[in-house]
Amino acid sequence: MEKRALERIRRSLCGLVAGISLLAMLLPEPGRPSSSPPAREGLLAGHVIAVDAGHGGYDGGARAPGGRWEKEYNLDIATRLTEYLRSLGAGVVMTRDADYALCDANPKMRKKRQDMERRADLVIVGGAEILVSIHMNEYRNRNQSGPQVFYRADCPAGKLLAETLQAQMIESLLPRQKRQAHTGDFYIISLGIPSALVECGFLSNTAEEALLRTDAYAQQVAEAIGEGIVRWFELSERPVAAEREER
Repeated sequence: MEKRALERIRRSLCGLVAGISLLAMLLPEPGRPSSSPPAREGLLAGHVIAVDAGHGGYDGGARAPGGRWEKEYNLDIATRLTEYLRSLGAGVVMTRDADYALCDANPKMRKKRQDMERRADLVIVGGAEILVSIHMNEYRNRNQSGPQVFYRADCPAGKLLAETLQAQMIESLLPRQKRQAHTGDFYIISLGIPSALVECGFLSNTAEEALLRTDAYAQQVAEAIGEGIVRWFELSERPVAAEREER
């Protein structure tokens, strides 16, 4: 009996020694950095970013073949983007966080005008450094697909931001049609800060619209935009934005 007990003890000790040896191999040596990726929390700490979910309320925007309005896709991705940016430490100003328009029921001016002016006020008062407006595309040719980012023509900072976002979306999403950032005449990107309007995909393309309805792809799109924003702030040199355009 004693021999058996001693043998069991010996085997246990051998197993313990082997386990400690394996653990020592896995742990980094003193003074040697760990090979695990660095924490991403705080990458955007101190920065304030405006996220604009296009359309809303009475203004549905484009309509997918199945009947879903653009405003719903926009809000979904804008909300995901906001959560992603906040997870990296950014402050975020959302122009809307539910299905509503930012205008009165019967304004003295056009509803769309009042809606846009109030979005602009939120962005400026909120102290946003950059703005990204989320939209969906539509075209009569249903073969058109892929994200495309727009910027104000006379704003070098907006151009660089749009190009950075476009490159990141192509890298992350691997779209069939790899588009280039392009100029666009939109009120929301004329506020005097680096701004870009992101058309995340084509609702008129059945396959792409089906993807945009899924949680997995919507999250991919949001994170691609978020990573593009990280890349923008990592640039060593960034142009100054053109002054606010009075309209």
